[in-house]
Amino acid sequence: MRVAVAGFLHESNTFNPMRTDRAAFAAQSLMFGPALLDEWREAHHEVGGFIGSATRLGFQLVPIVMATATPFGPVADAVLDEVTGHVIDAVQRETPDGLLLALHGAMVAESYPDGDGEVMMRLRRALGPDFPIVVTLDLHGNISLRLASHCTAVVAYRTNPHVDQRECGERAANLLARTLRGEARPHVALAKPPVIVNIMVHDTSREPMRGLMAEARELEARIGILAASFLPGFAYSDVPQMGPAVLVVSDGDPDLAQREADRLAARVWDLREQLVARLPGAAEAVARALSSEHLPVVLVDTGDNVGGGSAADGTVLLAEMLRQGVTDGVVCLYAPEEVRQCAAAGIGQEVRLSVGGKVDRLHGDPVDVVGRVRVLHDGTYVESAVRHGGKRTNHMGLTALVEITGRNLLVLNSLRHPPFSLGQLTCLGIQPQRQRVLVAKAAIAYKAAYAPVAGEMIEVDTPGVTAVNPKRFDYRHIRRPMFPLDT
Repeated sequence: MRVAVAGFLHESNTFNPMRTDRAAFAAQSLMFGPALLDEWREAHHEVGGFIGSATRLGFQLVPIVMATATPFGPVADAVLDEVTGHVIDAVQRETPDGLLLALHGAMVAESYPDGDGEVMMRLRRALGPDFPIVVTLDLHGNISLRLASHCTAVVAYRTNPHVDQRECGERAANLLARTLRGEARPHVALAKPPVIVNIMVHDTSREPMRGLMAEARELEARIGILAASFLPGFAYSDVPQMGPAVLVVSDGDPDLAQREADRLAARVWDLREQLVARLPGAAEAVARALSSEHLPVVLVDTGDNVGGGSAADGTVLLAEMLRQGVTDGVVCLYAPEEVRQCAAAGIGQEVRLSVGGKVDRLHGDPVDVVGRVRVLHDGTYVESAVRHGGKRTNHMGLTALVEITGRNLLVLNSLRHPPFSLGQLTCLGIQPQRQRVLVAKAAIAYKAAYAPVAGEMIEVDTPGVTAVNPKRFDYRHIRRPMFPLDT
């Protein structure tokens, strides 16, 4: 069996006015053809799962493209056109038997609120109604009927932090193999309960998410069900399909698929009161960190969650830490101009910087600091362990480590970089477990890396385009009524 492999993934935050352009993809991964095999073969990612399954399943791989960028604002139309067009051209030229396609599910493009649905519609229109396409999705996908109806079969991650991505790719490859051999006749059904699942309850190791994921797995074990997925969704996209989704793939029985999808969606609705979150503000959280005996304390800057498309240069927690006299803290900031200043000054030199608050003022104002440049680093490091996002080789651009008052450390990156790996710190010589406070600009994804070293983790209600309270946002395009915005 000749099977094409492709990936086009982006989590788009529509409250971020900036656009995700081609350069943003090139900075992370924009690889065409066989080159993607070496880069992604060993990755703890669904594309790694696609590739790793090839020999076992008897696939001859046809590598097409792997395009992914750090979550940010909507994707430029030109990127959607280029990547989707390349997939279509390659499949039509190479004529494989099927396609394994990694999508995110929460991609929004400039002119296409349902970016992933647009990709699938174009593929289906060009490749025909019967061409087998098995899709993998991030559990933060906002799934539309258009997306679901154009997939031959679909599976989503089961964990957050996402540590099962490679296994998700393997499940998709197995489904495609069974379909190509005539052993399965997939039918996809979608159900969408009218609930916003707060990002802070997305941790699949805790209730209620743990129970919902367990119910999906139990459903998958039933005769006639090929796959069942629960996706809590992504609240930072103001689009009609925003919200949780249940996807059930049956073996030739559309009524069974829809009935079971509706049943699990009803279960989500029943649990709606457990799907909200209330967190302390910055002042309270920092005070708790100072009084804690369990070190290091991880302060989670939820309003500037880089993995959710935020600015990455929010200063609310930094300013509060300096105000309350925190020592031995670590804060990472997107600060390309300040990195250039540090590089010009050189290692060991004193610098006066105005850090943060440059992308916008939604995440705090610039903070003036005086410090000394301790390290300059090219910003590339390798993460060998299973971590959220699945990448092995990570790029945060030219990076400066600056020590400021109170032995506090600022990690200044030239590229926006989410805290999915402690490599962001250790490659600069920082020993996280010896610090008093670590700031993680995240929500849940940081836990796979930070939880093993953390003495205490305090999630903080900070302002920004990834704020945890959905009532902070002016939604104009989502379905209404929607709990908890509407009672």
